[in-house]
Amino acid sequence: MTLQDALRQAIPRLKAAGIDDPAKDARLLLAFATTIPPDRLTLHLQDPLVPDAAQRYDTALTARLSRQPLSQITGQRLFWGRSFIVTQDVLDPRPETEVLIAAALDRPFTRLLDLGTGSGCILLSCLLDCPHAHGTGVDISEPALTVARQNAANLRAANATFLHSDWCQNVTGHYDLILSNPPYLAAAEMPALSPEVLTWEPHAALTPGGDGLQAYRIIAAEAPAHLTKGGRLMVEIGPTQGPAVRALFAEQGLTRIATLQDFDQRDRVVVAEKPL
Repeated sequence: MTLQDALRQAIPRLKAAGIDDPAKDARLLLAFATTIPPDRLTLHLQDPLVPDAAQRYDTALTARLSRQPLSQITGQRLFWGRSFIVTQDVLDPRPETEVLIAAALDRPFTRLLDLGTGSGCILLSCLLDCPHAHGTGVDISEPALTVARQNAANLRAANATFLHSDWCQNVTGHYDLILSNPPYLAAAEMPALSPEVLTWEPHAALTPGGDGLQAYRIIAAEAPAHLTKGGRLMVEIGPTQGPAVRALFAEQGLTRIATLQDFDQRDRVVVAEKPL
């Protein structure tokens, strides 16, 4: 069997399982199984599929047919131009979160705090683009912190540290930039999620339950005390949550509050500052 034959057999199986882009996933899984760079796979389609690679491909396909996310199968996700380790203990980094990164990098900073760091993709993306700065990623999940530390080591981010904390509970000191992509889905939104998300991603990182705003209430109450004067607070939000989050920040005396949109023109990030 050639690599081309393997692809031809895999695509209809993935399509029947409800995979959105079965041809793309079949190719990426085959590249993973054969250790051929995806952009070079076409040059090798007439090569024989050796037994070891065939076994890896079958295992990967079986996982994808169960709707396990591609990133968990391959163990990595590209985000902000870098490859991050992804496991079932952390959220799969989303492209829309890059709006938060772009906003954070719009102005210089020296001390960064990332609340609910997960894989560390937000913290590390910012710090690697600002090597003079130092940052701390906090999370209540020890398994998530293990993934974040692995990503920091792989990316050689010596300016990153990690702390086990329930939001700001164990945080000390002050920061000129605080970021967070907290759980924000309302409980009623959960059943509509794709199987890749609902079955395979950590629910605690997706929803706080209820109306989905509880994490913002905590961040609004706790984060300002750790901001320097003129420091910025930025959070990712769901598309309908802008007004509620802006009101929570205003109640805590934050100023210059604004909402940024993502690539699909949906509200995605709320930004605010601590008065001078």
